[in-house]
Amino acid sequence: MFRRLLPRLMAALLAGLIIAPAQAGLFDDDEARARINAMRTELSGRLDKLEASSRAQLELANQIDLLKAEIARLRGENEVLSNDLANAIKRQKDFYVDLDNRLRKLETPVASADAAPQAAPATAADPAAESRDYEAALTQLRGGKYKEAAGSFIAFTKTYPNSSFLPSAHFWAASALYQQKDNIGAAEHYGKVASQWPDDSRAPDALLGLASTQQARNDNVGATRSLEKLVARYPSSSAAQIAKQRLKK
Repeated sequence: MFRRLLPRLMAALLAGLIIAPAQAGLFDDDEARARINAMRTELSGRLDKLEASSRAQLELANQIDLLKAEIARLRGENEVLSNDLANAIKRQKDFYVDLDNRLRKLETPVASADAAPQAAPATAADPAAESRDYEAALTQLRGGKYKEAAGSFIAFTKTYPNSSFLPSAHFWAASALYQQKDNIGAAEHYGKVASQWPDDSRAPDALLGLASTQQARNDNVGATRSLEKLVARYPSSSAAQIAKQRLKK
């Protein structure tokens, strides 16, 4: 734009210089041309500086726009990741709650008609305290406090040996121990569920968990036997489908 205005400016200056000598006789032709050339050079330099400044401002504006777009993109990705993380945490907690609720509905208290007399104090345990202790341990597990949860569930099995929650307590104790990579302790409790309560709804998952602890200890033979037992005993269970896939591998 400045380049297009230059001829007009120079024409106006030339006209002024031509008219001025005619009126006042101040400049001759050589001096007028010199002045015009000097002014042309000065104006050209100024125009170059203006154009350079304009280009710099334009580049700066473009860079600012790019930075704004990048910030907006990163903010969007951060919101997506935060939302995904929150959903994952919620799904994990909902899984524990839903699974435990469904399993507890299937539980039926087993009355021991031929129980020994010395077992009476255990059966007379406070139901409210029993439920409270079990829920407290389950809350620790849901919160990811695996060490505390394992200790609470194991204590529960000793305090309430005749509880209807006993299979659940052993199963969740095994799960908490497995999360701590205590494969030997987890195997003990998984195995107890599978052997002592084979008709419990957790028995298939207990066998699958037992196989996982055996694989973690490089006991591939034992893991294969546990998986084969799972498929044979509980062929229609979801745990059996997972076991079949592991056996193929």
